Amino acid sequence: MKRTNTFEVIPQSDADEELLRRLLDASAALWNEINYERREHYADSDEDVWEISEYRGRYGGTLGASTVQQIERKNREAWKSFFALQKKGEANGKPGFWGNAEDGRELRTYIRNTSYTVEWGEYSRLEILVGHDLKEEYGLGYRERLRLEVRGEPNWKEYDKQGRLELFWDENAQTFRAFQPVTIDNSRLAQPLASEEAALDIGANNLVACTTTTGQQYLYEGRVLFERFRETTREIARLQSLLEDGRYSSHRIRRLYDRRTKRRDHAQDALARDLIERLYDEGVSTVYVGALTDVLDTHWSVETNAKTHNFWAFRAFVNRLACTAEEYGMSVEVRSEAWTSQECPNCGSTTDTIRHQDTLTCPCGFEGHADLTASETFLRRQTTVTRSMARPVCLKWDDHHWSESPRSVPNEEHTNPQVASVGR
Repeated sequence: MKRTNTFEVIPQSDADEELLRRLLDASAALWNEINYERREHYADSDEDVWEISEYRGRYGGTLGASTVQQIERKNREAWKSFFALQKKGEANGKPGFWGNAEDGRELRTYIRNTSYTVEWGEYSRLEILVGHDLKEEYGLGYRERLRLEVRGEPNWKEYDKQGRLELFWDENAQTFRAFQPVTIDNSRLAQPLASEEAALDIGANNLVACTTTTGQQYLYEGRVLFERFRETTREIARLQSLLEDGRYSSHRIRRLYDRRTKRRDHAQDALARDLIERLYDEGVSTVYVGALTDVLDTHWSVETNAKTHNFWAFRAFVNRLACTAEEYGMSVEVRSEAWTSQECPNCGSTTDTIRHQDTLTCPCGFEGHADLTASETFLRRQTTVTRSMARPVCLKWDDHHWSESPRSVPNEEHTNPQVASVGR
């Protein structure tokens, strides 16, 4: 099983930071040169995209031959992905550049799995290979590597094999970060504590509403996240309107796109981790996720559809959820949830119900929280639910963690006492 450790990287001196920045900047310059050459070959039918110049002579002294090789390989992978998407009719542009010298390059590099080591402990550290020219300039020994402090608690300290390290400057957090792919023996995975089940309703204002067969319900609020996402989108649109004719982007616009994506992904990664850990403690072994296209095709507004499509990156979120669930021996299944957001749990009507923001009402007397009701209805379509629902747990995002809110979930009480357990 393949997983990724993410951690913060801290240079131990100003000289070390300067060396690291030069290493990353040279990596970006190399990527740009390789990418430019491939773009030129792509535009010339007589040239071969895969045949490029030899760059180790020019960049090996700064980066080391193995890092030059990894950046060449990473660029090749990007072009292979482009051609694969082009064949499917899904390509949205050739591989891009990592900034430029005038506006600033994206500081990023890739280190071969044999060219770095990570040691975990009270004083965790990362050591990476650098080129001999930088070693001489900054006083490193012939066999010495650049030593950096590591902060953060990795999910996988023990692994069978490590992959290519991605090291970059995180502009938003103003820190260096690293992604370390690792291969884990499946025998180290946890096993479900029981065989309970859970169903998730993915929404526009509430990111996830969850109901379990144990009678527990969770609601992850998303209004603040959506609003920040929209603010950044509006600013991107404003900047694009100011561009000269023939230009479609700028360094500032690319940075905003990157910031918007990273904020969203961070919140969704944390949501998947927080939810799966809660469900594991509940003894859940199977998680059902509603197919988002079913919901969008049935009744949601154009505005809701647009922001949900843009924000959610549904496949990526389900993949995150499935990868996290796999660590705990749990499975994730995508099922149709058509009409669950409009179905009254009391009388079964889907035509007479009225949804207003977070509330679902029905002429039969039912009134409840729309997303929680939908998740319970969805769960009941998949399995038998015998327990009554407990008081819902409402969670809010504070830019770092999902924390339980002391405020109760709106509409958790129902006008019809016979269905008071539904959607609470």
